[in-house]
Amino acid sequence: MLPLAVRAVYTVSRLTGVFAACLIVLAVVVVCHMVFVRAVLGHSSIWQTEFATFSILAATFLGAPYILLTRGHVGVDILPMMVAGNARRALYFLGSAVALVFCSIFFYASLTWWYETWHTGQTTSSMWAARLWIAYLCVPVGLGLLCLQYLAEIWLVISRREEPYGLTPGVHL
Repeated sequence: MLPLAVRAVYTVSRLTGVFAACLIVLAVVVVCHMVFVRAVLGHSSIWQTEFATFSILAATFLGAPYILLTRGHVGVDILPMMVAGNARRALYFLGSAVALVFCSIFFYASLTWWYETWHTGQTTSSMWAARLWIAYLCVPVGLGLLCLQYLAEIWLVISRREEPYGLTPGVHL
């Protein structure tokens, strides 16, 4: 049984993954709507391009914790497969620490970036004038959840509830 904190992080990662998938579908529908409005009706599109762009942005950042949870990211695992035991664990912790530090720095930077758009009330320059803080909020939220997902993954390896990289112990090339 996983600890409550890890289960909570996993649940949030799954929920944001589903939400990200829905955002992609919604972006596709909006782009189809935009094509119909422009090509068939001959009207201009006001909000569709920005909405689709911001939806894809949100799907990217909010979907990242789910991708880490499911190990759906692209990874080169030849080196972890060549070593076993403590060497594999050390490699895992080094890689995870570098990734966590990067995500943490990016998270901190995105908080100040988001806060500036919220505090100043910035909007897009289009006729739609979407408030940017709403669209930009997905960056620190997604990165914060990604950091939590990294911490949960690291905790499971430290506590020996999971093996590094999801590989079977003792198996190597």
